[in-house]
Amino acid sequence: MGNNLAAFAKENGVKYFMISYTDLFSGQRAKLVPAQAIADMQKDGAGFAGFATWLDLTPAHPDMLAVPDPDSVIQLPWKPEVAWVAANCIMDDKEVDQAPRNTLKRLIAEAASDGMHVKTGVEAEFFLISPDGKTISDEYDTASKPCYDQQAVMRRYDVIAEICDHMLALGWGAYQNDHEDANGQFEMNWAFDDALATADKHSFFKFMVKSIAEKHGLRATFMPKPFQGLTGNGCHAHISVWDKAGKTNVFADNSMELGLSAKGRNFLGGIMKHASALAAITNPTVNSYKRINAPRTISGATWAPNTVTWTGNNRTHMVRVPGPGRFELRLPDGAANPYLLQAVIIAAGLDGIRSKADPGKRYDIDMYQHGHTVKGAPRLPLNLLDALREFDKDKSLKAALGEEFSSAYLKLKHQEWNSYASHFTQWERDHTLDI
Repeated sequence: MGNNLAAFAKENGVKYFMISYTDLFSGQRAKLVPAQAIADMQKDGAGFAGFATWLDLTPAHPDMLAVPDPDSVIQLPWKPEVAWVAANCIMDDKEVDQAPRNTLKRLIAEAASDGMHVKTGVEAEFFLISPDGKTISDEYDTASKPCYDQQAVMRRYDVIAEICDHMLALGWGAYQNDHEDANGQFEMNWAFDDALATADKHSFFKFMVKSIAEKHGLRATFMPKPFQGLTGNGCHAHISVWDKAGKTNVFADNSMELGLSAKGRNFLGGIMKHASALAAITNPTVNSYKRINAPRTISGATWAPNTVTWTGNNRTHMVRVPGPGRFELRLPDGAANPYLLQAVIIAAGLDGIRSKADPGKRYDIDMYQHGHTVKGAPRLPLNLLDALREFDKDKSLKAALGEEFSSAYLKLKHQEWNSYASHFTQWERDHTLDI
């Protein structure tokens, strides 16, 4: 977009740049850099103490430098004097292998070396809630089946339209917005793109939605299951693979079942093969497992999978093939790291193609009604600890994502689980006080 950030600033009236990177726990970290200093930062990077964020580093490590990628620069539509730019993390003149954006870039390069160009889209659901986080923001949004509620979406028109206007101005190809299946929940869609561009947009989208919500006195959350009894926040990923030039969809073959080519089936086979381990990345928090293993919600369905199955155009499975040449992974949730989500999809899919993995039997049943009749399909992990153990056991997926990344991720996530497990809860008092 702008190879020279100093020139970009001059042309667009930018006073400050947010040099931003995403850590292992999806925290967005940034330094606000005046445009007068951006030329040096573009060359050398902005300095961070990596230990101060969720990366497996110590206070003794040297400066971690976040080097902005000028192709990712986005001028904030709601504050045009500021531009956001995604950065790649460097230390001692080497890439920080555990950094999520670096992990994704490595896998994109690996796919490219096999002549493959991965394109994806995401459906990032979120709630608009009260500033204290305790309730949804619209007291009148009470329907038992609130999905696509016309009145409810219009009561939040000012917020949703402002975000959509910004996406249109940025050229993202925004094409629909709706009230989702939970009270207070929304989804906004934009066009699919190369995996790195989608990850950068996904990262910026979360920042933008939270910022605009705050501007309107509200709060936005992408938490997987913020309210008991309501449908959780998914982040469904639509996946296709194109030739090296990015012109021909190599997943599309109308002569094959559901229009999915042999290569597409193998990629899907990789997703199925690694699904239980994948969950540690696509569903990365304790709360994630309150969504994918939830009892029926007020609306009548969780819209989340709990079993490793695939299907045609049927939303009750982990993967659906809604049309020729692509498929939808319905496992990820709102807590998924925008960069690691794309990285783990590519890692699993590449392994599937290389090993000619078979996705297994296709099921066209309603999994919510008849899932108990499916024999032999693995259940998804019941909690974060189970998912981390599955990931740790999956040697090929860990190797594909990189040993340094996998080791760092497992270490920090186990610490998170241990913190949760040692937390004293009211549930324990309710169930144990009178024993």
